[in-house]
Amino acid sequence: MIDLSDVLEVVAITDVGRRRDHNEDSVGADSAYGLVLVADGMGGHSAGEVASGIAANVVYEQLKAILPEIDSGGEDEETGYAVESIKVKEAIELANSAINQTARNQPECGGMGTTIVVGLFYDNRMTIAHVGDSRMYRVRGKRMEQMTKDHSLIQELVDKGFYETVEEAEEAGNKNLITRALGVEERVDVDIHEEMVRPGDIYLLCSDGVTDMITDEQIHLTINQFRDNLKQAAEKLVTIANNNGGKDNISVVLARPTRDFAMRKHWYGRLFDWFN
Repeated sequence: MIDLSDVLEVVAITDVGRRRDHNEDSVGADSAYGLVLVADGMGGHSAGEVASGIAANVVYEQLKAILPEIDSGGEDEETGYAVESIKVKEAIELANSAINQTARNQPECGGMGTTIVVGLFYDNRMTIAHVGDSRMYRVRGKRMEQMTKDHSLIQELVDKGFYETVEEAEEAGNKNLITRALGVEERVDVDIHEEMVRPGDIYLLCSDGVTDMITDEQIHLTINQFRDNLKQAAEKLVTIANNNGGKDNISVVLARPTRDFAMRKHWYGRLFDWFN
């Protein structure tokens, strides 16, 4: 592991919004470890706050302890994924167990759960892992792309062909219930994939308090408008979400690699550079 604090800009903001009396979101951003995350909790009597807090703390502490000990960019022989990806997945699974056990032991926390989206930068790459409908977007040049697929009823309806787009399904009046969350069951399926990273890419991690209040087009325009100052971009997104109703807690994490941070030049890295 190398310290990425000199090559990775990060900013994290969370806001209670206009309608809620407490914040059940948790955020994390540590440029040295290349780690960013957002968790959006759910459950009565502030249990959602407990769930998201456990998720954020367990994932952060687990990765903080393990990352310095592994060979950055090494591959897991069984899956073909980077070792970092396996460690992120295991950390999220550990968080799931911790939340589930807490809910069992504390009746007031029964039924609590949380979404999570995690990004881990290393060796000119990034592991993206998520459960639920908290999202990650990437702004590269003039294009913004959603990097995660929601684990939600609406997304399932789109995938099954009932609607062409998420927006169409929402306009038809379908309630967007999540179909996967941490802590609800003893085990959880974590979606993981890996992406090559370019200097200047901007990555947005956010809760649905952002995406339910702001269109993707407005998110893209806002990030581009304030791309030279990530803190201003994050603050502006929170302001827009609140001005549009602020119906939920609002969490924004932005990250941007400023230069190359490869540990070694793999053959696929050389090929990627050649084509780009």
